[in-house]
Amino acid sequence: MTAATVVMAAVILLLGGAVLVFPVCRNRVLAGRVAFGITGLGSLLAIGAAVSVLISGPGKALTVWALPQYASSLRISVDGLSAVFLILIAVVSALSALYSIQYMEHYPDYALYRYYPYFLLFVAGMYGIVVVTDMMAGFFLLWQLMTLSSYALVRFEYRQRENVRAALRYLIAMEVACGFILLGAGVLAHGPVVLPDETLMRYDFDAISHGLPELLRTGGGVVAAGLFCFLIGFGIKAGMWPFGQLWLPAAHPAAPSPVSALLSGVMIKTGIYGLMRSFLWLVPADALDAYPSEIWGLVLAGFGTATLFIGTTQALGQDQSKRLLAFSSIGQVGYILLPLGACLALVKAGATDEGILLLATIGFTASLFHTLNHGLFKSLLFLNAGSLLYATDTQDLNQMGGLVKYMPATAVTTLVGAFSIAGVPLFNGFVSKWSIFLTTILGSRYAPYLAVCAVVAMLTSVLTLALFLKFFGTSFLSRVSHRVAERAGAGKAVEVGWPMLAPQVTLAALCLLLGLVPQIGYGIIHQALAGSQQGLGVTLAKAPPLPTLGLTGVAGPAGLAVLSPLVVAVVIGALLLLAAGISLAGGAVRRTAEPWLCGYVPETDQMRYGARNLYREVSRYLPWIGRTPTQSGGNGGGRRPEPIPQDTGSQSSQHGA
Repeated sequence: MTAATVVMAAVILLLGGAVLVFPVCRNRVLAGRVAFGITGLGSLLAIGAAVSVLISGPGKALTVWALPQYASSLRISVDGLSAVFLILIAVVSALSALYSIQYMEHYPDYALYRYYPYFLLFVAGMYGIVVVTDMMAGFFLLWQLMTLSSYALVRFEYRQRENVRAALRYLIAMEVACGFILLGAGVLAHGPVVLPDETLMRYDFDAISHGLPELLRTGGGVVAAGLFCFLIGFGIKAGMWPFGQLWLPAAHPAAPSPVSALLSGVMIKTGIYGLMRSFLWLVPADALDAYPSEIWGLVLAGFGTATLFIGTTQALGQDQSKRLLAFSSIGQVGYILLPLGACLALVKAGATDEGILLLATIGFTASLFHTLNHGLFKSLLFLNAGSLLYATDTQDLNQMGGLVKYMPATAVTTLVGAFSIAGVPLFNGFVSKWSIFLTTILGSRYAPYLAVCAVVAMLTSVLTLALFLKFFGTSFLSRVSHRVAERAGAGKAVEVGWPMLAPQVTLAALCLLLGLVPQIGYGIIHQALAGSQQGLGVTLAKAPPLPTLGLTGVAGPAGLAVLSPLVVAVVIGALLLLAAGISLAGGAVRRTAEPWLCGYVPETDQMRYGARNLYREVSRYLPWIGRTPTQSGGNGGGRRPEPIPQDTGSQSSQHGA
């Protein structure tokens, strides 16, 4: 049985599961368990297929059905690049399904037949979209399966008008994206290709790739138009600036939190997959001399740099937990696009220089590695936000505070997610960002603009750390808010149960594992390149893997950079011990005293540090950063925030996603 057959079996299982789970949705717990069982089995099938490809290489493609009259077919193929995305989808979808069992108790007034069937269809669509080779009918079918099911999930709380509007904006954006992608395929497709063992339809990805060298040499403008359509279409899906701002910050907070984890952690990565497939895997290696890769590298690196800076800066102004995470997702997409652009900028020169080729390969590795890492830590953070919502019944960070006392396990996993996304050493985000800075700084010798991009990316990492200090600090470390105290007294603001906690712990453990042992991630990506036999993926696969250093370290090219988490851990541990020793050596007596509050009542929420009190000057001087709308609980632009009422428990709760 080939990998393509196994993935198709997983898709059929999920499609059948959507029908099977429908009649049991009256029993909320049973429906959740059935959906989790089906999703988990599908994940095992997908992971098994992906691992077999990474170990043994891609197998034969599977043609499910053909439509010769439309020059299309439903043809499935799994190569190394598809395998990496299959693993990410499988892991996050299974954990999100487990999380849903308890979390959906948060919506007692909404029937679950509007959730679990669409959840399974959504996962099936994502599996299909990363393995289908047809760029017209087959692609359209699976895109619609993914889009329409996720649209229904985004508008799950249909009684909230803002959620319905967010879902509509999402649907329009996805259909526009689909239109651009199909247009790009139509522009580039030029007839079927007859191979010894099969005939490829006109719109098959391999057929388009086969005809691209001639198009590049005779009609470069046609290729540019087709790739531009792919850039717009897949860029909209990925949340690239300026398209992401049109739909992503509204859609992600509107959906239930397990779906938010899938949307941000996985679904937008299908746009990244499309960009990688289009700009690298579509162009044959023998057409590299006619391919203006350095121009497209500049375009992608430029969009990536703008996306990472603007998205992260906009996130600083948010007071709603999931809206903050949504804007942050836009910023992290920029960190994926930047090294992808660097790879394109360097790959042509790398055809004749092994050192430059290694830098180009590190750029692609950084892009794909950060795709994996973001899928893990952003899914974790959205599940963390869901746990906060479940406990406090609000997304407003101003109404949270002191939750570490009541939710210690969630606090620890949130801290791991925050450190990971900020790129703190020993966490997985640091590893992929190290690779990004490596390729952009060293690659600036051949593409000078990459140095500017690297500086902006480094500064934005500082903003990311500030952003998640806000997210973590105002929810867990601030003084206990009136709302939290009230719900804790009622027994509601407590640690979530194991079905919600286990996925968070698992994702946090994976973030630590990839941060402490980066060879795992680098090894997977090296095998993915080795298992890819198309386009410039073949060229990138010629570069040797980065040499290992000690137990967990990795060395950069020519010894110019070294990543050794074990050494970093020892140094950090030694410094902490030194600081503790100095503190104890003084023999000072620690005492606790109530602060003087100038006569104000200390228990009022006005005497706490709230989310809206942080980074006020940023929103004052950068009014475009997109403060949380007033109706969502924040304040717009640079207006003076309204004081938080003492009795916050009387305010209407915000269920959002």
